[in-house]
Amino acid sequence: IRRPPRSTPKPSSAASDVYKRQDIAGNLELAKNSISKLSKESSPDIFLLTEMFITGYPPEDLILREDLLDQAYEAINELSNFRPESFIVIGYPKKEGDSIFNCAGVLRSNSIITEYKKQELPNYEVFDEKRYFQPGDNPGIFEVNGFRVGLSVCEDIWHQKVITQLHDKGADLVLNINASPFHLNKIQERKKLISGHASKFSMPIVYANQVGGQDELVFDGTSMAMDSKGKQVLQLAKFEEDQAVVSFLSQHDGNILSDKSEVIPEDSELEEVYKALVLGAKDYINKNKFPGVLIGSSGGIDSALTAVIAADAIGSENVRSFMMPFKFTSDMSVEDADKLAENLGIKHSIIPIGEIYDSFQNSLECEFKGLEPDITEENLQSRCRGVILMALSNKSGEIVLTTGNKSETAVGYSTLYGDTAGGFGVLKDVPKTLVYELARYRNTISKVIPERIIDRPPSAELAPDQQDSDSLPDYETLDKIIELYVEQDKSKKEIEESGIERGILNRVIRLIDFSEYKRRQAPLGVKITSRGFGKDRRYPITNKFLK
Repeated sequence: IRRPPRSTPKPSSAASDVYKRQDIAGNLELAKNSISKLSKESSPDIFLLTEMFITGYPPEDLILREDLLDQAYEAINELSNFRPESFIVIGYPKKEGDSIFNCAGVLRSNSIITEYKKQELPNYEVFDEKRYFQPGDNPGIFEVNGFRVGLSVCEDIWHQKVITQLHDKGADLVLNINASPFHLNKIQERKKLISGHASKFSMPIVYANQVGGQDELVFDGTSMAMDSKGKQVLQLAKFEEDQAVVSFLSQHDGNILSDKSEVIPEDSELEEVYKALVLGAKDYINKNKFPGVLIGSSGGIDSALTAVIAADAIGSENVRSFMMPFKFTSDMSVEDADKLAENLGIKHSIIPIGEIYDSFQNSLECEFKGLEPDITEENLQSRCRGVILMALSNKSGEIVLTTGNKSETAVGYSTLYGDTAGGFGVLKDVPKTLVYELARYRNTISKVIPERIIDRPPSAELAPDQQDSDSLPDYETLDKIIELYVEQDKSKKEIEESGIERGILNRVIRLIDFSEYKRRQAPLGVKITSRGFGKDRRYPITNKFLK
């Protein structure tokens, strides 16, 4: 809240997006730097940081460690001494007895003057807060320049209990600190929700959200502020660190409006998804200190988009691609993989697998004697490539990025210890139809993906004249089934009523159910849909209900 240049009470608030990391000392320094930067630009009363800022979110079972909790609270106490004349609102964990709470604290005058404990604990999708935290039950309110400011934490804003408490206690303004991960349409959902609360309760709401990648989750930032009429008056950057100051003025009619008049940029779904993938890859690679990445480049659309995202995330100089041709690999694929690397400025090598494959075949000759060639020989090609990439990874320390998409992952159209071998799957949660849209979107920025890669029919090239359509329905149909069955938990009957042909539907669902054991062994990857595989969808491998 910035002090007004006149005597009229004028509440305002400052929001800061920050990169999240489980680095308590680093996060403390990040908070100090952000506060110092804002202080040089203006003189805000309140510095607003995000949920669980001091530890990062989600800390998972690290939160059960006494030493982490002790260090986190020590850092909060140190921050309270940093700028004692101001109000600093920040998120952190706190243990009381046997219970741990997700707190929002108000720091001032070398102490914690108000401490609010999150009441609504999410325990769905990727969230497990009831595993770790106990809920609070009291509202958190503090006064600044005669204005009553209410606190809430993330999930609290998705319900009415806490905001009703704050309204009934006479709050003039609500601060909501968040660690809200991104998925498709999430930003629009937040805006509608927060605007509705602000207008219904006639209270401005300042929403500060974390930004950065944490394993498979990506936090988009997009912090915002709504005035008491529900009008959005501020939006911080998406998918990058940002901070700003926003002020509010109390009107004679009781409304509290902002002095901001900026135009809020329109949301672009493809741009948001692409930035989420870039940030997710960047933070996973950099925060885990990998010196670079290795990619098996097939000349196809998935490996092409993976390479482009990697180059955008960590720089072309840190990306290496490898074409590993076999007798079924077309000249077109070799040429396109080389052209892609040239366009991106990444180092590219060709390592034929013919002799390696023959060596495996010779070793297995006695065991395979009298058996007809089948998918085993196709998978062996993929496993030759996986062995090469992992050997290169061991030698260099660089991480292998797998290139499979959500459509393939869903139906098991992949080879264990072959194209699933690697450390991170950038496209793991991206349906194939969206892969094509993202490739075309990226080419509007700079044309790096050869058009032939986008236009040609997809193929694994593990057999003569092979195409994905030989084994799978068209991707529009497949992705529709995956959305309904995996993301929305629709039954076969409900999906069939949507117009999907029964034979195709039964085959796809059987493949999805059967492939759970493969998905458990695949690397994690960036989550961008409302329900991805992994933390989000936890189905038992051993069950009869689905088989």
